[in-house]
Amino acid sequence: MRIISETMASALAQGAAKLCHVWLIERRDGLTLGFTDHDRALVFLGVVCQAQSGLTAGATNADIGETGSAAISGAISSEAISAEDIAAGLYDSAAVRIYTVDWRDPSDYVLTGAGTLARLECRGGVVEGGSFIAHIEGPAAQLDRVIGRRFGFLCDAALGDARCGLTGTLAAASCDKRYSTCLNIFDNVLNFRGFPDLPGEDFLTIYPRGGDVMDGGSRQQSAGR
Repeated sequence: MRIISETMASALAQGAAKLCHVWLIERRDGLTLGFTDHDRALVFLGVVCQAQSGLTAGATNADIGETGSAAISGAISSEAISAEDIAAGLYDSAAVRIYTVDWRDPSDYVLTGAGTLARLECRGGVVEGGSFIAHIEGPAAQLDRVIGRRFGFLCDAALGDARCGLTGTLAAASCDKRYSTCLNIFDNVLNFRGFPDLPGEDFLTIYPRGGDVMDGGSRQQSAGR
């Protein structure tokens, strides 16, 4: 729940011209940079926020919240965000906070979003005088990321890549990622990158019956694997 002062609430409701946006970017090395879309620099929460940096809010949800995202864009300049620092990865996973501020009284503000700098997309390469788009993710966005491999019946290698191991002319070939295809069509089962022996959804419901082969092998139970 946000706590908003009466003056800020009134200004937000009226769309008052005395309001501006401020972005604070805290790098993992502890350096905090401030930027504003106001026409003059502001001292906000003890940080000098540079004006006329070209930093503007993107046409996305500015209220990041837990799962949302936002984008801000700006110019790469040695006085603000340098090409060398971007190339060195100093902005990777930086914390970003977005505020709406009364530029006449910077002590009157409201936090409108907070997240992590997912990546900097540089237009025309990482060079001085270029431009960038900073993609910001909410705290819960990391829960949607796939870390490592997913365990499934299908192969997760690309046909002909280093993990697949197949060589030769594969331009006209296609693979449906199934174990049976890798075994019978490509004879490449040693490089199969799936898990065909994982129990299926019926594992909890099956029970021993006379005549069933109970050897633990799941490949023979489903030809589709």
